[in-house]
Amino acid sequence: MDMNIDEKRYRAHLKRLEQYRPLDDDFMRELFRDNIPLSEMVLRIITGINDLKITSQETQFDMKRLLGTRSICLDVFATDSEGRLYNLEIQRSDKGAPAKRARYHSSAMDIEFLNSGDDFEKLPITYVIFITENDILGEDRAIYHFEMRDTETSRPLNDGTHIIYVNAAYNKEDDTSDIARLMHDFRCSKANEMNFDLMAERTKYFKETNEGVRFMCRINEEMCNEARMEGRIEGRMEGRIEGRMEGRMENSIEIANGLIEMGTMNDEDIARLTKLSLEEVQALAKKIKSK
Repeated sequence: MDMNIDEKRYRAHLKRLEQYRPLDDDFMRELFRDNIPLSEMVLRIITGINDLKITSQETQFDMKRLLGTRSICLDVFATDSEGRLYNLEIQRSDKGAPAKRARYHSSAMDIEFLNSGDDFEKLPITYVIFITENDILGEDRAIYHFEMRDTETSRPLNDGTHIIYVNAAYNKEDDTSDIARLMHDFRCSKANEMNFDLMAERTKYFKETNEGVRFMCRINEEMCNEARMEGRIEGRMEGRIEGRMEGRMENSIEIANGLIEMGTMNDEDIARLTKLSLEEVQALAKKIKSK
C-alpha cells in the first residue's frame, strides 16, 4: 500500500481499478501514454491503413492556438510517417460525442497545424475518431466513417478530413473481424480475456503488478484530491472548474463513485463537484451501499 494514502481510500482505489476498462478514458490515457505500438495497432484497425506508422504521440494534448475560443484537450494525439494527424477520443456519454463536437475537433486541428502564410494545400490529412460506449448512430455497425461528399453524385471532395465513430457496444458473436475483437477489448476489464496482446499486456501491468497498481492508485488519489480542492474554491475559480469538469463529463460517475466509497464528502458536495444531480449521486450511493 502507498503510505501516502490511508487504507480506506486505498481499498476504494483498488476497487475502482479492478473495474477499469480501456473504455474508461482516464485508464485509457495511461494505457496509451508513451505506447506507440498500441496506438499504431488501434489506429490501423480503425482506419484500415495497414502500413500506418506512428512517429509521435501525446496524451492530453492541449491545442495552443485556440486563445479566446472554446478550448479542448485531446485524449490521444498522434502523427504518422506520412504527416497524417489522428485524434483518438473516448466518449462514454452520448451527449459528449455530437457531430458538431467532432467537427470542432477537426477544425481545431486545422488551425493548430497551418501556419500564417502557409498555402492551404499544406493542411494535413486529419482523422478525428470517437470511440463511444453506446451506438449513438443507431445502425448496429461497428464503425461509421464520414468524409465530405457531393450530395448529388457522392463524389468525394478530397479535402483530407475524416470523422470516424466507433461503436464500443458492437457485440455480434459471429463477427470475428479485428474491429469487433478490438471493441470487445475496450469493454473488457480483465487482461486474460482480451484478444490483443498489446492491450492485454498493458492492462495487466496496471492491474496486476505492484508497480502498476501503485501508480494507478496514486493517479486516482491525485484526481480525488484535485476534485476536493476545486470543490473548496469558489467565485473566481468557477470558470476554471467548469472548463475542467466539462472536459471530463464522461468521468463524473467514476469520480462520484470513488468519493462516495471514500466517505469524505457529503452527497451535496459530490453533486456540485461532479455536475451530477443530487438524485443521481444518491442513487449511486444507494447502489454502492447495497453491494
